[in-house]
Amino acid sequence: MEASHIPVLLNEALEFLEPESGGIYVDGTLGMGGHTSEILKRSYPDGRVIGIDRDTEALKIASVRLQEFGDRVSLMHGNFSEMGRIAHELGIKEVDGILLDVGVSSLQIDTDIRGFSFLRDAPLDMRMDTTCGITAGDIVNNYSPKELQELLWKFGEESYARRIVREIIKAREISRIATTRELARIVERSIPRRDWPREIHPATKTFQALRIAVNDELGSLERGLDAGMTILKSGGRFCVVSFHSLEDRIVKNRFRDWEKPCICPPSLPVCNCGKVKTARVLTKKAVKASDDEITANPRARSARLRVAEKI
Repeated sequence: MEASHIPVLLNEALEFLEPESGGIYVDGTLGMGGHTSEILKRSYPDGRVIGIDRDTEALKIASVRLQEFGDRVSLMHGNFSEMGRIAHELGIKEVDGILLDVGVSSLQIDTDIRGFSFLRDAPLDMRMDTTCGITAGDIVNNYSPKELQELLWKFGEESYARRIVREIIKAREISRIATTRELARIVERSIPRRDWPREIHPATKTFQALRIAVNDELGSLERGLDAGMTILKSGGRFCVVSFHSLEDRIVKNRFRDWEKPCICPPSLPVCNCGKVKTARVLTKKAVKASDDEITANPRARSARLRVAEKI
């Protein structure tokens, strides 16, 4: 598992974050601790990191990996959307920087029993936090056809959503759809072979949509961005690595909104909205992985880094 853990855009993110001794940083998507380890090294001797993850297995692995840093790191079980509350519980009012690496982790994809991958036969789970919440199996077997179709359209941008849902309904009327391979086969036969994507498996969008819904990923991202701004110091950096267009769009638009001052109609002679600029965007275009990084880690191909600095 350690070999599969390669933090994406590590150097680029840390160059923007600029960790230094005495600073306090939030790694809201701790994973197995790759980003946090580097932040702690670069903020030697007394920089501190609050590492948050909803995945208890990731926290166990990270606690071993990061034990050399002692009390310079605080590992917390939770969603990064709760970082304001978590910081308050730790007696911290402000932080110097925040890093989010959103989406599914290598640990979750590579662990067979978690159900994130259609390449392995496993229970339809897909929960990042296995201690609570509904599973992908609950959604597939209990949602109405309309709900399923809307989910595949909204979170997967799947053009064959209607046909896939029709096949899902037929299959679950016979027996419960219980495993990843069962669902993948349903999707495969729902899409004409001539229309299968060339670079991805035909079930990719369906699995993405289910994962996003199960974990409320887009809602968590929106709440996490707002929560982070409430505890970020003036001059602090907010770095977000995302992996698909839905996430990247949320980050880009929220950063743009923070950077934009008055939103009154141009026809008004005086500002009535009272909105002020709260951040400046440091990445006018998203930073992408280099060819060398993509060769070493193909999962970096879709990564996008955006950074804003609080004013």
